[in-house]
Amino acid sequence: MTVPQLQLLLNPKSTIINPIKIITRTMKKFTLTLATLALGAIVTFAQTPAAGAKKAAPAKPSTATAPAKGTATPAAAAPSTPASTQPDFLFEAESHDFGSVPEGTQATYEFKFTNVGKEPLIISNVQASCGCTTPKWSNEPIAPGKTGTVTASYNSSGRPGPFTKTITVTSNAKSSPKALTISGVVEAKPVEQPSPVVVPEQPKN
Repeated sequence: MTVPQLQLLLNPKSTIINPIKIITRTMKKFTLTLATLALGAIVTFAQTPAAGAKKAAPAKPSTATAPAKGTATPAAAAPSTPASTQPDFLFEAESHDFGSVPEGTQATYEFKFTNVGKEPLIISNVQASCGCTTPKWSNEPIAPGKTGTVTASYNSSGRPGPFTKTITVTSNAKSSPKALTISGVVEAKPVEQPSPVVVPEQPKN
């Protein structure tokens, strides 16, 4: 090959196909293909779980069965708590109605109670709601299982009409203070009519 022919072959503007351009274009396409394949491999590897990873076990169906209709569901057992040893009242009655009370009489009622605790019950004070009611009570300690009393007396003199009075018992009992009630209706005394004055007749002259 002569020099002019070689120059013509290597000339970029030559109409003859330049082998250098062909090789360059082929290398670009090959490089682009390799890059595309490498990117696809990286994406595939990232999406594939590791070989040593454990597959999640499928959830087991629940074996619990719903209670049949009409059957009661047992309640959970309540935790046991130690019983209190504190003394406490158990009154036979916590209120009393006298009904009709003649005016001028003392309406008296005795409230009886039992100490249902495990320690002696001590009454420290009993207070009536007014001065017309006088309370009395057991001053000595009431042993467990023993009984005591609280007495209330209502003075009906000069107090006609209905009444309701409260007696408050203060003690070392669990339910202290304890309120007791008495009630009734005081019947007024009948009004006494004055006796007629008899004037003796004067003798006629």
